Order: sequence, then C-alpha cells, then structure tokens
Amino acid sequence: MIQTIADALAKQGYESLTPVQEAVTDPALTDADLLVSAQTGSGKTVAFGLAIAPTLLGDRDKFGHAGAPLALIIAPTRELAMQVSRELTWLYSEAGAVVTTCVGGMDTRTERRALDRGAHIVVATPGRLCDHIKRNNINLSDIRAVVLDEADEMLDLGFREELEFILSEAPEERRTLLFSATVPAAIAKLAKSYQRNAQRVETVGEKKQHSDIEYRALTVHPRDTENAIINVLRFYEAKNAIVFCNTRAAVARLTTRFTNRGFSVVALSGELSQTERTNALQALRDGRARVCIATDVAARGIDLPNLELVIHADLPSNSDTLLHRSGRTGRAGRKGVSALIVPAKLRSKANRLIGGAKLKVEWANPPSAEEVNAEDEKRLLADSAWSNPIPEDATGFVANLVDQFSPQQLATAFVNLYRARQSAPEQLAEPGTPADEKPRGDFGPSVWFSISVGRNNDAEPRTILPMICRMGDLTKDDVGAIRVQPSHTFVEILATSADKFTNALGPDMKVEDGAVVTKLDKAPDLSRGSKPAGNRGPRPDRGPRPERAPRPSYDSDAPSQPRKARPAPVDSAAVTIEKPRAPRPERATEGKPRGDKAKFDKPRAPKGERPPKSHKTERSPLKPGATPKPKSNPKPDAIDTSKAPKAKAVWKKEKPSDRKSDAPRADKKPAADKPFKTRASDPSKRFVPPNKLGKPDSKPKGGKPASGARGGASAPKRAKNSFRPK
Repeated sequence: MIQTIADALAKQGYESLTPVQEAVTDPALTDADLLVSAQTGSGKTVAFGLAIAPTLLGDRDKFGHAGAPLALIIAPTRELAMQVSRELTWLYSEAGAVVTTCVGGMDTRTERRALDRGAHIVVATPGRLCDHIKRNNINLSDIRAVVLDEADEMLDLGFREELEFILSEAPEERRTLLFSATVPAAIAKLAKSYQRNAQRVETVGEKKQHSDIEYRALTVHPRDTENAIINVLRFYEAKNAIVFCNTRAAVARLTTRFTNRGFSVVALSGELSQTERTNALQALRDGRARVCIATDVAARGIDLPNLELVIHADLPSNSDTLLHRSGRTGRAGRKGVSALIVPAKLRSKANRLIGGAKLKVEWANPPSAEEVNAEDEKRLLADSAWSNPIPEDATGFVANLVDQFSPQQLATAFVNLYRARQSAPEQLAEPGTPADEKPRGDFGPSVWFSISVGRNNDAEPRTILPMICRMGDLTKDDVGAIRVQPSHTFVEILATSADKFTNALGPDMKVEDGAVVTKLDKAPDLSRGSKPAGNRGPRPDRGPRPERAPRPSYDSDAPSQPRKARPAPVDSAAVTIEKPRAPRPERATEGKPRGDKAKFDKPRAPKGERPPKSHKTERSPLKPGATPKPKSNPKPDAIDTSKAPKAKAVWKKEKPSDRKSDAPRADKKPAADKPFKTRASDPSKRFVPPNKLGKPDSKPKGGKPASGARGGASAPKRAKNSFRPK
C-alpha cells in the first residue's frame, strides 16, 4: 500500500480493512477492470479509493500539479456525491490530491472555474458531468480510471444514456470499476460493453445481508399508520432516525405532523434545493435534528454515524429498495433497527418483499402507549442526572426546594418536567378492527353540540368534520358521531376535549360562515319517530280496515250491453273551419285506369316487341316512328353470349321532343371535334382557386356561352400571374 494512503487510514483510526477493501487491494487486480458487489455499509467508498490509488499515483507517494483530471467518480445522487468527495478528501489528504465536485443544484460557473484551476479527482452526478463535457468545460484526455458507484441505482434512475456518453468520451485505455450492492442483468450488460476482461469481486458478507440490523414488521390499523410511527420513534428514542415515504406529498405531510408533535424533524426529497438538502443532512450530523423524513433519494450511500432506526412508513416497491433503505443503519459494525409499518391489507406484499430479500423478520404489534411509558421510566431511572453532583451555583436553590416541598411533590414535578420534553404516545386501535368502524365503547364519555347548519345548507359530515377540527383545535379522534338534520347538525365530542373546543371557538361560539355552535345538556333524540317532517317515520295505527261489500257474481250467459261511445273532447282553440275546394279538372286518361300517367304522346310498342330488360344491357334512342327488331328469344337467360357482338346496341328511352333537354347543349361537343390531348390541355376545364378568378364576361364572343360554363354563365378569367401547370 502507498505510504501516504496508509498514513491517512491510520490518522482516521483504521486498524484493519473490511473484506471488500482487502479484496480490491489485491496486487493481482492492480491494473484490471473490476465488477464489485458488496452489501451497503461495508466501506465501498474507501475500497474504490484504495483500488485506484496505484493507477493514479504510480510509483509516487504524492500527486503533482493539478491539471486535467485523472479520475472520474460518478454517483447517482447529489448527497452520495458530496459524501464520496468528503471520504476521498481525507483518504488522499496526505498525498495532496485536489478533489472537485460537479453536482446538480450547484452553480455551474463555480464548478467551471474549479475545473479550470485543475483537479486530480472529479466526483460528479451523471447529468451535470454530461453538461460539462458538452460545453467543453472538462478535459477527459488524461483520465486513467472511471468509477461508477451504485451503478444499479443509476440505471434505475434512467441514467443509461448519460453513462454511455461519458464512457464513450473517456479514453479507451482507462480502468473501469463498477461498484454496486446488487448485480442485475443490466449491470452485467453494461460491464460487458465498457469493461475489458472485468474481474468479478464478491465478498462473503454479501450472502448474509445486514446481520447487524434487527428487522421488525409491525401490523397496524389502517387509520393508525402515522400514530404507530410516533410510538415507534418514542419507544426507541434513537439519536437519529429516518422515516422513508414513497412520495413527496407524504414527506410534506409527515414533516408537518411530526413538527407539531414536538419532534425535531428535517425533510429530504427531490423537490428541495441542493442547499436545503445539504443543510438537512448537516443538521442530522450535528444533532440539531433527530428525525429525517425522506423519499428514496436518501436510500443510497447516505452515511449518518448515529443513525439507529429506519422506519418504512410506506412499503418499498421491491426487495432491493428494502435492503438499501435498511442499509442506512447497522453500518461499520454498529447495531440498528429497521421497522416496517404494515397495514393489514398489505401483509401479503410485505411477505413478498421480505422473502425476496431473504430476511428474518419478527412480526409484532406496534408499541402501545403503556409500553412507551414503561420505556420512559427505564430511561428516566437510568439517567445520569441521579448521580451527578449538585452544581456549585445551585446548592442554595436545592436546599430551598427540599425545605418547601415534600419528596412526593419533588418527584411529581420531576416526572412532569421529563414528560413535558417528550411527545405523548398515541392510543392505537386493534389491527383487526374494520377501518371504517370504531367501537362505541372505545370513545368514552362525550358531550353533544348543535351547529346551526344542516342538510338544507348543503352540510355533510365530510365538510363538518374538518371545519370543527380546524376551528375547534381538535383531531378526528376527538369527534364521535355527526348527525346532519335538515336545519341543524348534532356533533359528539369527547368529554375531555369539550372545554378545549369551546375555548377555541371563543365567546361567540361561531364557526365558518357565521354558523353558531350550541352546547346541549343531554344527547339528542335521534330515533326515527322523532325525525322532523320530510323524513319518513313509522305509520300511525289507523285501526282495522273496514270490510268491503261482496261483488256481484259474473253470469256468462247474460247478454252483454254495448258500451256507449264517449264523445271526444273538443278543443275550441284547435277547431278550424275549412273552406270548400274547387273541383279538380279532369285529366285526359282515355282508356287508362285511374292513377296512371301518360308518359308518351305516341302509343308504345307492343310488349312482345320490346327489348329484354337487363341491368347489363344499355339502350340507345330509337328514331321517331321506328320499332325495335324482334328477336328469336327475347328472354335474357336464352341469349347466347358467345355469339353476341362486341359492340352492343344501346337502348334509351325516347323523351318528348318539346322538352329543352332534347336540344344539344352549347358546352357539350363531340369527342371527335377535338383530339384527346387538345381537350386535356383546355384551360377552361381546369380548377381555378376562388381568389384567382377574374371578372366574368357577360357575353362571350360568338353569342354562345363559354365552354365549361353552365346555365349560360361565362367562364371565369384566369389571373395574369396565376399558376399554369405545363
């Protein structure tokens, strides 16, 4: 091992290396590409720092002048990149290395100036590093080693294209090291594409995941999920704890709830700026905050020295996420607890996650209020305040307290002051109780109030409950039954919270929209018979129904009497007097049945001499006075189509000669007058857009309508600059 690196380890207090650190420092792997998998908390950051040290320093003990970077360390999240930068800074402090970070959320100009001054190692997130490469802010020509930390997480976050771009821009003779807690197929494919004969390093400790972590699965009532988390935090009283949620909205909700309950809480999610996220982690390290509520952005690589408790408020999506979340505790030989909050309906999902992670989990109920108070008593009796000597400046004050108060009063005051610093535990319902039911006996003594809004004012329990909780400083557990009537609403409130409710409303006893709240002396009568008008109640007793007279027997032989027809009702407004119409003139229909219409002035040909009717045969007009030539077989089925001529005669009905349609149209010319090409190139046949039309001529030359015009109208003139296809 290089002497400067060994001195830095000794200065940090390292007496021996972890299994993964010993594996990567094997002299046989000095120049090889590595694919390393080890459990979280096993010291992978120091491991790849030791692995690339011979590649960066060679035979020297210290780095030279900082210029173009020699190594790239890529991490999936900003927090992990900042943590890796801190670890490498002390590891290479004796060697004089310059470590620079390039992460999202920070000022790009500051990072560019740091790169221009020179750096030996650059720790970056994929997106920001790609941005610097595309802007030519970083020179990758001298890169000797590239390390991908938590490579599987980067692929899950969608950084495949960025990683491929970065690796393609780096020199081909570099070393490539992939570190990950798990090695899925996507990581193996990436290693095969961008590594040369990579050596697989798998530590023995990986096969037994997180032996220093105690896993507990707590079955809770669906309504008491947040209350169970409060009791777990109070039961363990860990120096640092992380509560994991699946969404940012859940992080914001729990942060507000726990802050109101007196916990020192910080939030960590993707919607926060980098400065806010850095300050949150620093507050946990300094002890200014005890609880961190975070999304999975904090599930990779974050190392908090005093983190003793991990709570899964929402179950993770897969077993790997469960391992990475839990791996924030129990690091470097320290003990920790990982608690899963499991509603009854999600128990099967929890079993699948635990089975996929191959963990041994203890199933139990969450700590009750009595168990939390019992743990408080143990911590109080074990407090060092009992054995500490009296401060010199408080000797007289202690003597004064002993003289004024009895031992019981002093002990009571001590317990009250101790509990005042802590959040009170919650009363939890049994996990088997239905989610929408609360046993009546569990509610306790209550006081009824009346609110001067009801069903007529569109009042509903879902609007009344949040209103009285907000205006009366109550929680939903302080409110019992809500009965909405037409003009008012009855609300049941816990007796212990009734005074707090009236004090919050003030002397006016008003809530939103001027509704007045009245305290009732007794519970209202909510039976069905006492409901006001408009609601259906029990029918009154009207006595026995009188007997009906017997109906006359039916005689089928008796003659039936015809019913008289009822006169139709006459609507005087709808009666109209119709004037008599003049008789129609008789039509000339000699020898024809009534209803027939003369279609031809001349007699039609006999039926036997007519041509056969067929949809396949067209008809041509006959000359006036001519009759069709009779055929031997007029039926269409008997016609021999093989002997039929190619050009068939076309028959057409003759029209009366006095109609205008018999005259030849001016725009209709025989096809023989013009050849085909001439007719096709005639511009009058082409379509002209409406905005290109010219003024129509009232009378074209020759006194005839222009070609293409209909109804005698002239053809439109084409504009001079209009497009004319050739």
